[in-house]
Amino acid sequence: MAAAMETEQPGLEIFETAGREEQVQREEQPKLEPFYVERHSWSQLRKLLTDTRKYHGYMMAKAPHDFTFVKKNDPEGPHSDRIYYLAMSGENRENTLFYSEIPKTINKAAALLLSWKPLLDLFPAILDYGMYSREEELLRERKRIGTIGIASYDYHRESGTFLFQAGSGIYHVKDGGPHGFTQQPLRPILVETSCPNIRMDPKLCPADPNWIAFIHSNDIWISNIETREERRLTFVHHELANVEDDPKSAGVATFVLQEEFDRYTGYWWSPKAQPTLNGGKVLRILYEENDESEVEIIHVTSPMLETRRTDSFRYPKTGETPTPYISRKGLLESCCWGGYISHCIWSILLDRSQTRLQIVLIPPALFIPTEDDAMERQKLIDAVPDSVTPFIIYEETTDIWINIHDIFYVFPQTHEDEIEFIFASECKTGFRHLYRVTSVLKESKYKRSCGGLPAPSDFKCLIKEEIAITSGEWEVLGRHGSNIYVDEAKKLVYFQGTKDSPLEHHLYVVNYENPGEIKRLTERGYSHACCVSQDCDMFISKYSNQKSPHCVSLYRLTGPEDGAAHRTKEFWATILDSAGPLPDYIPPEVFSFESSTGFTLYGMMYKPHNLQPGKKYPTVLFIYGGPQVAIAGAPVTLWIFYDTGYTERYMGHPDHNEQGYYLGSVAMQAEKFPSEPNRLLLLHGFLDENVHFAHTSILLSFLVRAGKPYDLQIYPQERHSIRVPESGEHYELHLLYYLQENLGSHIAALKAM
Repeated sequence: MAAAMETEQPGLEIFETAGREEQVQREEQPKLEPFYVERHSWSQLRKLLTDTRKYHGYMMAKAPHDFTFVKKNDPEGPHSDRIYYLAMSGENRENTLFYSEIPKTINKAAALLLSWKPLLDLFPAILDYGMYSREEELLRERKRIGTIGIASYDYHRESGTFLFQAGSGIYHVKDGGPHGFTQQPLRPILVETSCPNIRMDPKLCPADPNWIAFIHSNDIWISNIETREERRLTFVHHELANVEDDPKSAGVATFVLQEEFDRYTGYWWSPKAQPTLNGGKVLRILYEENDESEVEIIHVTSPMLETRRTDSFRYPKTGETPTPYISRKGLLESCCWGGYISHCIWSILLDRSQTRLQIVLIPPALFIPTEDDAMERQKLIDAVPDSVTPFIIYEETTDIWINIHDIFYVFPQTHEDEIEFIFASECKTGFRHLYRVTSVLKESKYKRSCGGLPAPSDFKCLIKEEIAITSGEWEVLGRHGSNIYVDEAKKLVYFQGTKDSPLEHHLYVVNYENPGEIKRLTERGYSHACCVSQDCDMFISKYSNQKSPHCVSLYRLTGPEDGAAHRTKEFWATILDSAGPLPDYIPPEVFSFESSTGFTLYGMMYKPHNLQPGKKYPTVLFIYGGPQVAIAGAPVTLWIFYDTGYTERYMGHPDHNEQGYYLGSVAMQAEKFPSEPNRLLLLHGFLDENVHFAHTSILLSFLVRAGKPYDLQIYPQERHSIRVPESGEHYELHLLYYLQENLGSHIAALKAM
């Protein structure tokens, strides 16, 4: 069972129909003798659980991640590359930066295990680990981070500069580049500041790594790590005590974008500087500014009054308020991703209903200085030439919803009036696949100087060519770390997908110019998460299956230049060897069945030790509820109280689907819950900022009115996910004990009589 309490909702039909259906099946089948699990005391269960949690906690956190490949360019040296990564150190149990050397040659008769070398020496931030500000707590919740230490890092290849946040500070260190490669741990240098509060989301400037940007109190600041100059760039937030009086932010992604779309930043450096006539340069940052004055403020009162009285923040409930939009663009109402293409800004826009997506190029000349005076602002707008317009280079629509992904690759421009890119879409076939698109950049017919509003099609570009690179009843993965890697020299694109099995993720390669055979590069029987080097000559795979815990290996990519079919992998080294399962571990069995709609569905069954034929075993289903004992953690019980991004994607606006919102909300169906005790357990973190505790309170109110029994477990110091280790242990222990007492043991059978 997961230590994090994800949104769970007991199904409405489970209590009402399961009993009748089970009775019919019992009459048709021979009566089986029930099997009762051995009943353990709370203390005995705790000891069993503690040993298991230690093993699983170690295995989950130990694996290295966030790899960066760096060429050593040393013809005489024994190593071709150095790889950097984050991993948990065995001594201090926190994430930190390591590196390993990749040898040019290996002894193929012996498996090579790369040694992990710490990049960083001990430094003061270690003392701050586990002590988080409110902003850090909320961001860690959105990112589902459960470990301590360095969560991410930024790296500038040319200078060898690393930048990362650790504890309450921002640090930098240099390795590689003109400084050479260290052989000893480096002591990070603190980026000094005059900012009184926590600095978040630090980023190196790609055009000048001496400059960094960060967020402080919902505004963008910059700092020079060499001169120690520090400057505030935006002034929209005022750090007022009353949240209601301070609704604006700059460079910060709003709650819905973080929680439902996995975008955690709101600003982007331009990759190149613009030279000036006097020999200087201009560095640019694209950022979003949000005004959430129309978004409702939620107040969460903590029962721990000695540490925190009330936590207040804005939360966009479905149907109530418009989703915050980016005021500097204002093209669509909801979500936006941004960046730069050469001298043009790109943005992916998604409307609030999530049924229309556009990729838009925005010339920098369309951005005008901020001006409060309406007349002065209009003068600035009028000064923009009519020839400067946005370009909608791609658009897709659907009558269902569009799943957002991270796949967007733009090729170097070879024609001024064309742009070529790779994008992924589900709208054409129902499966996410890669497409190579060429759009014609043509000046819009709309003339701003003539007045009036543009038509929806005025900025749309003609699609000259759209070629499907992949196809079939399977999908290309494009979220949660999966992306594409393009080798322009060989015309190849590497991607991760489910071509061979919906149960396994693999790395594939295909020619994007003349799509043909798709070649799988990873071994079947495992599910892989891969990272390909910048030069597409190596890749790292973290892989596992239901029998073997994860292993991390390095492979070299070889083969002639004439296509993906001849691309082959060669095992090079192991980065993390599999520790193997626990001695008494029995792997689950995979099963499948055909649904009533004709689709094959899969599941895994964990059978008990020493399974005895002819016995009827208590069974736990990891679904939304259960027919005899239902357990729900942090349940959404009233959909009008949940956020816009998730709820409206599937259910539409509540004004247009009143019946669906009513029937889908379990609080409205309280009278259908069972009247027997010990059949419903609710668990919830009192400080939950995502599925607010009000959901549980409302359900309890309706259950009380209907005279229905329930059991409730509250975690006073926890948010949506359980972070305190003691709370996590108690959560799992309570689940096991509840199931033992009310489902699996002999005492449970006596209770049911």
